[in-house]
Amino acid sequence: MKTLITFALLFCFGWVQAQSIEGAWKMTHQNGEEVTDVEYIKIYQDDYFAFGAKKIADNAFVGAGGGPFELDGNTYTETLDFFTLDPFQVGTVNKYQLDWVDGKIVISSEINGRMLVEIWERVSDGQDDLTGNWVITGRKRDDEIRRSTPGARRTIKILSGGRFQWVAFNSETKEFSGSGGGTYTAKDGKYTENITFFSRDNSRVGASLGFDYEVIDGEWHHSGLSSTGNPIYEIWTPYAIGYPGAKK
Repeated sequence: MKTLITFALLFCFGWVQAQSIEGAWKMTHQNGEEVTDVEYIKIYQDDYFAFGAKKIADNAFVGAGGGPFELDGNTYTETLDFFTLDPFQVGTVNKYQLDWVDGKIVISSEINGRMLVEIWERVSDGQDDLTGNWVITGRKRDDEIRRSTPGARRTIKILSGGRFQWVAFNSETKEFSGSGGGTYTAKDGKYTENITFFSRDNSRVGASLGFDYEVIDGEWHHSGLSSTGNPIYEIWTPYAIGYPGAKK
C-alpha cells in the first residue's frame, strides 16, 4: 500500500510540474485586491511573453511589457525587451516565484522591500496554425517582396490561446512605438482579429479585421487591408529564427 501511495504522489507531482504556462492569461488579483478597473492580458508562447493593459471603463491604454522568460521549477524569470510603465527597466532581468494554485498561477516577489503578489487565471491554451511568437521580416510592395533583418528596432506579434498582441519597439534605445491586441481566429486560410486594445487610438477598440494567411516554409504570409484601409502583404518569421539576437 505504501508503494502505491508513493507512486500516486510522484504521479501528481509530475503532473503539476508538467503543466505548461503557454497560452493567454488574465490578472484577477494584485496584492490581495481584486482587479476590476483594468484588464491585464498576458500571452506566453515560445519562451516569450507580452502583456497589454487597458482601462475597462473607456478602453484607454494603460501599458505593455514583454520579453523572454524562463520557468525552472518554481523560479520564474523575465527579461524586459519593452516596458511602457517604466522604460528604464528595459534590459533588466527580474526573478519571481511562480506557484500553481487550482489551475491559476501566483507570481510573487519582494521588490524594494515590498511584496508583489499577482494571481493570473488562464483564458485559454488553444493552438492553431499561427500559434507562435513572430517577427516581421518582409513586405510586398508593387509585386516585389522586400526582406529585412530585425535588429534592436523590431516588430513582433505573439499569438496563443486565441489572443494576439503586436508590439513595435527598440530594445536598445528603450523606445516604444506602439502595441495592440485582442482575440483572433485562424482557420482554413482566414485570419480575423478583434481589437480589444490599441495604444495609438482606443477608438479602434471593437473593430474586426479579416485577412488571408498561408504558412509557407514555416513563415506566415499575411495579406489584406490594414485598419486604415490600405492593402498589406507581410511576412512573419518565427522569432527564434528571424531575430538574430533571440536566445536559442
